[in-house]
Amino acid sequence: MIRKTVANVEEALKGIQDGMTLMLGGFGLCGIPENTITELVRTGIKDLTCISNNAGVDDFGLGLLLYKNQIKKMISSYVGENDEFERQMLSGELEVELTPQGTLAEKCRAAQAGFPAFYTPAGYGTEVAEGKETRAFNGKMYVLEEAFKADFAFVKAWKGDEAGNLIFKGTARNFNPAMCGAARITVAEVEELVPAGELDPNQIHVPGIFVQRIFQGTNYEKRIEQLTVRKRS
Repeated sequence: MIRKTVANVEEALKGIQDGMTLMLGGFGLCGIPENTITELVRTGIKDLTCISNNAGVDDFGLGLLLYKNQIKKMISSYVGENDEFERQMLSGELEVELTPQGTLAEKCRAAQAGFPAFYTPAGYGTEVAEGKETRAFNGKMYVLEEAFKADFAFVKAWKGDEAGNLIFKGTARNFNPAMCGAARITVAEVEELVPAGELDPNQIHVPGIFVQRIFQGTNYEKRIEQLTVRKRS
């Protein structure tokens, strides 16, 4: 059995360099690779292009990298919870490529499956389609979107085994699985790492073939982006 485990997050990030393109899983603050982001901040790596559903918040998630000016370009679908992101975008410090959420997911999945591009109706007739090839299918217009090209994909799973097989939990399953195998190297951090063979094969969401490195994370905060609770009666 091939073992994909590495000892810690420092070893998991081996090979990271300035100017690379990174995919980071998560949906809002749910399922983000917290240990990986913390280590990226510590290393001081800069001029990054980050592909993620969101840009975190001001003091958590990718917001930590933004605060340190380590991100050069952000490719996202939702960025409405981060004041520092807004400031950098409006000042011209940060290059931003806003992408329809379904298109963002499919650009990840296409890269994972080895497809160079695909047609989608999303964004036709808007700024999203500017400079891109368009084509009609059955009387409807579509935009040609290219699959992402990334150096590393960083994902966070609930459970994983030494062979890299992963199980995600709840909303964390939105973008994380699509990013596995969508970059040159996929690194998975997990809450619980078990020996190969312990996971029920019927419960595995992503097979280990899509993962190159896996490690067990620690000290997860699991923040809630917008907490809405009912007043006590």
